[in-house]
Amino acid sequence: MGQGWRVPRATAPLPSPQVSGIVLLAVGVWGRVSLAVYFSLLDEKATNVPFVLVGAGTVVVLLGTFGCFATCRGSTWMLKLYAMLLSLIFLIVLVAAIVGFVFRHEIKANFETNLNLALKNYNTTVDQHSDAVDTIQRTLHCCGVQNYTDWGKTEYFAQRGIPQSCCKSQDDCPEGDLKDLNKAKLKVFVDGCFFLVTSTMESKMSVVAGISFGIACFQLVGIFLACCLSRYITNNQYEMV
Repeated sequence: MGQGWRVPRATAPLPSPQVSGIVLLAVGVWGRVSLAVYFSLLDEKATNVPFVLVGAGTVVVLLGTFGCFATCRGSTWMLKLYAMLLSLIFLIVLVAAIVGFVFRHEIKANFETNLNLALKNYNTTVDQHSDAVDTIQRTLHCCGVQNYTDWGKTEYFAQRGIPQSCCKSQDDCPEGDLKDLNKAKLKVFVDGCFFLVTSTMESKMSVVAGISFGIACFQLVGIFLACCLSRYITNNQYEMV
C-alpha cells in the first residue's frame, strides 16, 4: 500500500466566499429598506426579489464556511456537495433577477392600479397605504398618479381638498385653496407620482440586479474551483495508494 496519501495544501475553493454572501445579503436588505414605501403599494408576490437575495446571501455565507471546512478536510464528497449547493444558489439568484426584469411592466401596471386605489380610499381606513401616499408625495415632490388633478376625483377631495403632503410649503397652503383645483395649482406639486416612482424603482432595482448578477457569476468561480480541487484530491489519492 505504500505511504498512503496526504491532502495537498490548498486554499478554499472560493476566495472569501463569506464576503460575496455578505454583499448579497446587504444588497437584499438595502433594496428592501430603500424601496419599502413603494413595495407597500405592490402585491406581495411582486416584492419577493429582495427577500430571495437576503435568503441567498445568508445561505452563501454558511456555504462559504462549509466550503472552507471541506477544503481543510480534503473531502471530495463535501467539495462536490458544496459545488452542487452553490450551483443551486446561482440558479435561484439568476432566476430572481430574470423574473424581475421580465415582469417589470406587470409590476408597473400593478403599482399604478394600487396607487389609484390608495388615492380613492385615502384616509377612509387606517392602513399603511395612505401613509405611503403621503411619504411618496413629500419625498418625490409629486401629487396624484398622473398629476395633481387626480385628487379631484376622490372622496377626500370633496371633504378636505388635496392632502397637505402635496403642498410646496406647509406655511402657505390653506385648506380653502386645496379645495379649489385652480388655486391649488399654485400651492401644490403638479406632477404626478407614477412616473417618478417607477423611475426611482427602476434605477434602484437596476443597482440591485446588477450587483446580484455579478455576485451570482462570481459563484461560478467557486463552483469551478471546488470541482477542480475535488478532482485533484481524487487523482492524488489513486496515485499515492
